[in-house]
Order: sequence, then C-alpha cells, then structure tokens
Amino acid sequence: MTEWYAHVTVATVIHRDAHFLLVEEQGEHGLVLNQPAGHLEHGETLVEAAVRETLEETAWHIDIQGLVGVALYTAPANGITYHRTTFYGEVLRQETNFKLDTDIERAVWLTHEEMRAESARMRSPLVLAAVEQYLQGPKIPLEFIYYT
Repeated sequence: MTEWYAHVTVATVIHRDAHFLLVEEQGEHGLVLNQPAGHLEHGETLVEAAVRETLEETAWHIDIQGLVGVALYTAPANGITYHRTTFYGEVLRQETNFKLDTDIERAVWLTHEEMRAESARMRSPLVLAAVEQYLQGPKIPLEFIYYT
C-alpha cells in the first residue's frame, strides 16, 4: 500500500480599505493570483507559519486575528491533497527593500469585485472561497486551535 498524506498549508486573508492582499505568482501556465500561503515548516505553529509566509511573499508584517476556516483540496494538476488552514489578520507595517520569495512577482491589493472578475486567474478555487467565507463569517477565534 502506498503511503498517503495531505500537505499541511496555511494562508491569510488580509483586508484593508475594501481591498484584499494577494500575491501574483508564477503558476504552471503563467501568472496566477493567490493569498499569501505556503507550507508548514517543522517546529512552527500554524499561526507562525501564516505570519512567516505572508512576510516572505508580500513584505508585510501582519497580526493574525482569527481563523477563517479549514479546507481540503486535491489539485487536479498533480493529484496532491492540501489541508489548508486560512487565517485572517491585519497589516502592521511593510518592509522596504524586501526580497520576495522567488516565485512571487508582486503583492497586489484587489477588491472582492476585482477578484471575482479575475476568478479565472486564481491559483485554486480556495482563494475566492476563503475571501467569501471571511466576508460571510463567522470568524473563529484563535483559541479554537490548541497545541499539546
């Protein structure tokens, strides 16, 4: 029997002045839009991973406020299943002269309507779904997550 496991990832929904912080990154077939997101690294908490990934991909320091939700997604392109925990938060400050991760072209701020218009460019259906879940609520407190 082949060993199977889901890849643990985190993402952030950052909302400011009716705009959401996204990244434009290199996908398999060109530039796609995504939330700041990435894989959990050994020894990190989920919140620490979300803060780190957001900084590495956008140059923004953030404060995580709560949890948007948890999703399982199997990417049709590679068959990998991702267990994604999405947080919401606010920006604190931006780093100047910060070198973004190599696959990231730039950070962008888009409204929900602009995101819907660009839905074909989303890296996965989770991107727009996370924003819509954030807008509709409920917001889940961080105390929902516990570590032993």
